[in-house]
Amino acid sequence: MKIAVDAMGGDYAPSVVIEGITAALYDFPDCELVVVGHLGKISYYMEKYGIENHPRIKTVHAEEVVEMSDPSTAALRGKKNSSITVCAKLLRDGEVDAIVSAGHTGAAVAATKIIVRTLPGIERPAIAALLPAQHGQFILIDAGANTDCEAKNLAQFALMGEAYAKLIFGHEKPKIGLLSVGGEDVKGNELTKEAFKILSEMSINFVGNVEGDTIFENVADVVVCDGFMGNILLKGSEGLAKAIMHWMKDIFSKNPIRMTGAMLARSAFKELKEIGDAEELGGAPLLGIKGICVIGHGSSTPKAVRNAIRVASDFVRFDINEKITRRIIETNMMINEKDKNENSSVHGNE
Repeated sequence: MKIAVDAMGGDYAPSVVIEGITAALYDFPDCELVVVGHLGKISYYMEKYGIENHPRIKTVHAEEVVEMSDPSTAALRGKKNSSITVCAKLLRDGEVDAIVSAGHTGAAVAATKIIVRTLPGIERPAIAALLPAQHGQFILIDAGANTDCEAKNLAQFALMGEAYAKLIFGHEKPKIGLLSVGGEDVKGNELTKEAFKILSEMSINFVGNVEGDTIFENVADVVVCDGFMGNILLKGSEGLAKAIMHWMKDIFSKNPIRMTGAMLARSAFKELKEIGDAEELGGAPLLGIKGICVIGHGSSTPKAVRNAIRVASDFVRFDINEKITRRIIETNMMINEKDKNENSSVHGNE
């Protein structure tokens, strides 16, 4: 399989990206990697890590880079030759099976949605993030791709999350929960109330509303929400985890006895840190597009880049898009393009 990697995406690109690509080359012998970026900037690092002439490496020049401070539309308007745009075009044209980027999330979503397009029956792609729970993990979808949603979008997210959960958890009927401010169906805003009605009528294992204080107790395998709420939850959880680690270090360093205890429990703390290790997860898939796209954290390390490539290859093997499309059809949510076009024509002539 062929995977395109945005060499210019991320806070520490291109050096850490090339280092991660190097590890992936040796760890995943069935992958061919297409390195996309400014050749004048990436050639030094490819030579440094000894992969400039590797038989499973190909380079594609991209003149521009979408910076983190740029608007999401920069990949489509002002910087049409950016590395993420070139990656999206390679995916659209079938030259690669998947793309990986640790760059501008909004630009990656915009480029893939417009250039690659979404699957039949899916109006908006969604980011599916894995979060740690008391007994394993759960999927949060959408984690930041769509700040404004309709109820039908949340229903589509649920089906995409279901397919992802089957892949990583192995559950035949994953539990689907709707993030809200109360467990009862009358709780929430207009979006969640309407989404609750739709999800209740679908052939999924819908467990109802779930709240922010219970989602880490494995009440659901998939937690569905709009990207605005999801991104706040995701980043809030990351910030809280960092704060807890800081508090623990401060508390255990107050006197020699506590410091000794901390040294004895060092392996336990290491194991605790690894539970939600973003480096091990690699990245979050952007589900719903006609291809595979894995988005990594902006501060991705070489290990994270390597694992993002692993995640992308797993999705290609699993053929997740075929499974999402099948579930869209099975739940009668497929968009009838003929009717849609006829309605558009009628309204256009009014």
